[in-house]
Amino acid sequence: MPLLRIDVIKGRSEEELKTLLQAIHDAMVLSFRVPDRDRYQVLTEHDAGRMILEDTGLGFERSHKTVLIHMTTRRRSEEEKQSFYRNLVQSLEERCSVPPEDVVISCVENSDADWSFGHGKAQFLTGEL
Repeated sequence: MPLLRIDVIKGRSEEELKTLLQAIHDAMVLSFRVPDRDRYQVLTEHDAGRMILEDTGLGFERSHKTVLIHMTTRRRSEEEKQSFYRNLVQSLEERCSVPPEDVVISCVENSDADWSFGHGKAQFLTGEL
């Protein structure tokens, strides 16, 4: 149920994007133990000059492979989030050759009342989910 908005710089092939999205999803399933079909991903590609992610003083040099992931999710423990960060970076590096310093993740939490998956219902509140 996490909603993932993924931003990348233009230039990857369709197959590379497919692999990237699957690698991200697999890390989420592993870390949060969500069902495999619990998949909500929106990918946006940007011109290189339209995506600026500087290093916040950590000494990183980012490349054209930079991936920004903004996750909106129900409450997750710090351990789950840190597991997701580790699993995600490892998956993206192994499967997509994305350097770990090129992965930026931001999480925003919300509550059960903040989700409707269709039919104008709050399925977490109605007990359907």
